[in-house]
Amino acid sequence: MFVLEEFSGPDPILVGRLHTDLDVGGRNIKYVLAGEGAGTIFAINELTGDIHAMKRLDREEKAEYTLTAQVVSADTDEPLEPPSEFIIKVQDINDNPPQFIEGPYRASVPEMSAVGTPVTRVTATDADDPVYGNSAKLIYSILEGQPYFSVDPNSATIKIALHGMDREMREEYLVVIQAKDMGGHSGGLSGTTTVTVTLTDINDNPPKFSKSLYEFTIPEDLPIGKMGGKVKANDRDIGDNAKSTYNIIEGDDQSMFEIISDSQTQEGILRLKKPLDYETRRAYTLKVEATNLRSEPGIGGPFKDTATVKIVVEDSDEPPVFSKPVYSLEVNENAPINTVIGTVAARDPDSTTSQVRYFIDRHTDMERQFNINADDGKITLAKPLDRETDMWHNITVTATEVRNHSQISRAIVAIRVKDINDNAPEFANEYEAFLCENGKPGQVIQTVSAVDKDDPIQGHVFNYRLIPEMLNNPNFTIKKNPDNSISVVAKHDAFRRQKQEMYFLPIIVTDNGSPPMSSTNTLTIRVCGCNSDGSVQSCNVEAYVLPIGLSMGALIAILACIILLLVVLFVTLRRHKNEPLIIKDDEDVRENIIRYDDEGGGEEDTEAFDIATLQNPDGINGYLPRKDIKPDLQFMPRAGQHSGPNGVDVDEFINVRLHEADNDPTAPPYDSIQIYGYEGRGSIAGSLSSLETASSDSDQNYDYLREWGPRFRRLGELYSVGESDRET
Repeated sequence: MFVLEEFSGPDPILVGRLHTDLDVGGRNIKYVLAGEGAGTIFAINELTGDIHAMKRLDREEKAEYTLTAQVVSADTDEPLEPPSEFIIKVQDINDNPPQFIEGPYRASVPEMSAVGTPVTRVTATDADDPVYGNSAKLIYSILEGQPYFSVDPNSATIKIALHGMDREMREEYLVVIQAKDMGGHSGGLSGTTTVTVTLTDINDNPPKFSKSLYEFTIPEDLPIGKMGGKVKANDRDIGDNAKSTYNIIEGDDQSMFEIISDSQTQEGILRLKKPLDYETRRAYTLKVEATNLRSEPGIGGPFKDTATVKIVVEDSDEPPVFSKPVYSLEVNENAPINTVIGTVAARDPDSTTSQVRYFIDRHTDMERQFNINADDGKITLAKPLDRETDMWHNITVTATEVRNHSQISRAIVAIRVKDINDNAPEFANEYEAFLCENGKPGQVIQTVSAVDKDDPIQGHVFNYRLIPEMLNNPNFTIKKNPDNSISVVAKHDAFRRQKQEMYFLPIIVTDNGSPPMSSTNTLTIRVCGCNSDGSVQSCNVEAYVLPIGLSMGALIAILACIILLLVVLFVTLRRHKNEPLIIKDDEDVRENIIRYDDEGGGEEDTEAFDIATLQNPDGINGYLPRKDIKPDLQFMPRAGQHSGPNGVDVDEFINVRLHEADNDPTAPPYDSIQIYGYEGRGSIAGSLSSLETASSDSDQNYDYLREWGPRFRRLGELYSVGESDRET
């Protein structure tokens, strides 16, 4: 092994010399070097075996090298002996200064800390060999920061060196620390770092008011909870150590004020707890104390300071003040109009007293049931009251200064309507009782109770009785029950639906009021058929009209036959209805044939019209309605026409009837189809059908239809239109 100090010179340095024990015997040999750094860092002389270091060696980069040397033939490079391994160790020299890897540093320590209190610890490192020599042995010293701080030379712990270091005087310090190797001796290398030390706050300062006397002027109408003034105690500390709470410790015996802390500004806010009154007290002197919220152990406290607050009350124009905030009054529901219910009172609290006027807020008395005297505050009744409609009336009364209408105050007046006996009792429900025909005498038919809209203090007690006309009735009686109700009882068992289906029992109900009120209520009792256990089955007397003796099967058979007949009739009617009455054929140019079952009124048809009517006009009053349709409009029957002296005036009769038919919308012809089975012959007008005429449609002239009167006017127009169409 070869030992070589760190080499930094420009020239090669001899590391060592190799020598072989082999008997050369006149042969040519050479030395060969291999391993770490061979040929680059280290070189060997082939003839002599001298090893030289060709480059700079740094122990901090590599502390040792392992190499091998061998003797070989210079001619053939054949090994002449086995290789030999050796180590070259680089020996350290002090060529690296100490370094503070983590610097610069920041540290903090509470103010007023005792001497010797540790602040922080710094650490330096040296790359030299800590084992060999003193190249890596470090000693620490303080270059800047005295006399406030000191440093331990071995551990590098920085400590407080001065007593009473106050943050409020100086908050931050810069300390410079040096580390030197070689144990601090001369010739050693050194390094430095900085440490910034901050003093943290402790509560070592009391709060202090900016002035000892505060003066405020507060108007007497300042609302409760509003601010009247601000005070502030300053504290040199910071954060929570500077926070203070404020209290009134003297001068507020009536608890008129309170003071709270503003968390943002640390001010004391003076507020009202009760309303001020200039006429009662015009000035207040308070003593206010500010106290730190936190106290520091070992220092004492908590710290406090006091100040005087003088408050002057300023006079204001105040609204009237009612003697009570809420008035409770009572009135009978039968009280007459203009009855005085009660009185409200308000006064002007100002020193210059103003007259007060009273009003009712009509938003609280929409129906205007009450009035108030504007001068003396007497509340009177304006409309009758009904307790059963509204038991309570809550109105608002306002009081206003005469000289300043903007000064208004309000009070609530609760008026209770007292009950009187003004409602008669009545049945609780509309009772309808059912009585079995087979019931027993003494059977309870119905239990009846009553209700009363009034509300007497002693409660309701009702008296029931039958009207005098029914006291001796043979059918029913009443019996009082303990629960203020009655039971209606049947007197016999001979009730029959065929004889009488329904009974009416009037009952008088009287209350116990003063004066007593009564009403008559009628109980309806129906006689019903019941089964053996008393359950109602039927209450209709029509049940007895049904045939007796027919079985249920017979009734079903009869009903089935009726339904079958109805079905057959319906099918037949539908079949006749589907047959066309008018045959339409595009190829048939003849007139359509309409068949009439009734006589159209020809001279030879004596069956369709009674000619006796023409001979005796007085024999008919009114008109005969048509049997085929029912007119929409009904006219009153016409009065009979008076005949002449001979008893018959046919011409006048026909003219009158013709005029009535022309102007009567219910008179024929109707918009309906009539089927006549016989057409009269021998008429002077001839037949209306074109089947029996030899002339064609083009030869026919229908102008004569217009001369027949209003009844044929429409028919003539239709045929005339047809002619004009053909000509066109």
